[in-house]
Amino acid sequence: MELRSRELTDGTDRAAHRALLYAIGLHKQDLSKPLIAIANSWNEIVPGHIHLRTLSEAVKASVRAAGGIPLEFDTIALCDGLCQGHAGMSYPLPSRDLIADSIELMVKSHCLDALVMIASCDKVVPGHLMAAARLNLPSIMVTGGPMEPGIYQGRQITLTDMREFIGAVEVGKLTKEELSEIEEKACPGPGSCSMLGTANTMAILAETLGMTLPHCATAHALTEQKRQIAHQSGTQIMHLLEKGITSSQILSKEAFRNAITVDSAIGGSTNTFLHLPAIAKEVGLRIDLDLFDEISRNTPQIAAIKPSGPSTLKDLDYAGGVPAILKTLSPLLETNVLTVTGKTLEENLSNAAVKNNHVVRELNNPFRKEGALTVLRGNLAPEGAVVKQSAVDERMLRHSGPARVFESMEEAVGALQQRDIVDDMVMVLRYEGPKGGPGMREMHMVTSLLMGMGLGTSVALVTDGRFSGSTRGPCIGHVSPEAFEGGPIAVVTDGDIIEIDIPSRKLNVRLSDSEISRRLENWRQPPPKVRSGVLRRYALLAESSSRGAYLKDEL
Repeated sequence: MELRSRELTDGTDRAAHRALLYAIGLHKQDLSKPLIAIANSWNEIVPGHIHLRTLSEAVKASVRAAGGIPLEFDTIALCDGLCQGHAGMSYPLPSRDLIADSIELMVKSHCLDALVMIASCDKVVPGHLMAAARLNLPSIMVTGGPMEPGIYQGRQITLTDMREFIGAVEVGKLTKEELSEIEEKACPGPGSCSMLGTANTMAILAETLGMTLPHCATAHALTEQKRQIAHQSGTQIMHLLEKGITSSQILSKEAFRNAITVDSAIGGSTNTFLHLPAIAKEVGLRIDLDLFDEISRNTPQIAAIKPSGPSTLKDLDYAGGVPAILKTLSPLLETNVLTVTGKTLEENLSNAAVKNNHVVRELNNPFRKEGALTVLRGNLAPEGAVVKQSAVDERMLRHSGPARVFESMEEAVGALQQRDIVDDMVMVLRYEGPKGGPGMREMHMVTSLLMGMGLGTSVALVTDGRFSGSTRGPCIGHVSPEAFEGGPIAVVTDGDIIEIDIPSRKLNVRLSDSEISRRLENWRQPPPKVRSGVLRRYALLAESSSRGAYLKDEL
């Protein structure tokens, strides 16, 4: 395909441009070669990114060997785990759009020809994929891979276990000394947190969408397999450029349906309700909550990975990785879709096999007959709310109880720590949505305490905020419209009866329509919590969580 970099390198009037390229070490003969963007989210703060320079070196070496000029730049990357439970949690979701914008700025302004993305973690992988979709260049992703699971007293542990242990200390089930010993062993090295949180869910969906080479998602961070995939990806981007295969040819409507199917089948993160619509929007497609629910109703859950089951990402990798899942689900998938291999999904799966049917079950022997992702509607959530039903104890699939209302995550955490939450209550956390938060914080500190304190079979949680991908329990999020926009959740009061019926997809408050309308007439929007900076801009421009919480293109 025609090289955009010729805008920089060709013609007498580009002499100054060539001089600047010589200044970064290029030679005259290099200027006839394709310029390949290497967008790397490496930094020294986030465990999922600390090793990414090793992967980028492998990518760059193979790009050079294949006749291209790799030009690397960094994007930011935030660690959701380090942001949990304090004001910093407002920033990860807004960072997704900033990451996409930064890649667009670097690639467009410097007329680069193709894009290799190297990233891990919750909002970073979606941000890179949004950029790839928007740029519509030959593009390939290398996800950084999971970290090894921690080992404590012979048991594999993840960060989910770590946070629930904090709740166990609160109720005397675990000593502080034991907790201190566990925290030194829970995260043994680089990689995305070793459970099926948002980071590894999005890596799996990137592979499902066709944007990574096969087996990339479950190849662990420090393995030779991961380095080899990085090396192969550098070679493959040159083939994609030669063949003129761009991201929009891969990110089709059928590919997104496949991603939702896989997400439902593995019990993935509810944050995908935000990320898949945001990526799809960049190629002019719309994904709504109804599509998630339709697909999930018709997709059996064939894998149960921590925190929604006993298996680890290491177990899934040994069982055949994402190709094993795709092979099993192939009767439910659109397999005639293009991938970054240059082949269709069907061709990629010709030699795929399931190596452990305890980890990846057959379609006729699933963990659940329905998928994990569930959309609830009712007078409390007219535009929808979401829950991962595979992570909910069967005793809590249907629940009703009196509301206990909190205006922030901090208030709810305080109530739990003070033993002020009793059986049958429904904790209602509001003003934590995209605009009201702002930034739609994860309520993971609340959910971890709830589960760690043994309340996961008696107390439910409903919020216009969101949850970590590692959340389990009766936790319903993304309630839309959010409280700050005048959704019905804004006028719930202590003692109102909340009715949850996950099998029937219902979320209601036991109030008449006229009573809800009366309360809303008397409701007044509170002042914004933040009046400047990136959070203020995000609050002004963010779409509803029911539509992906991405930034609007138009006011």
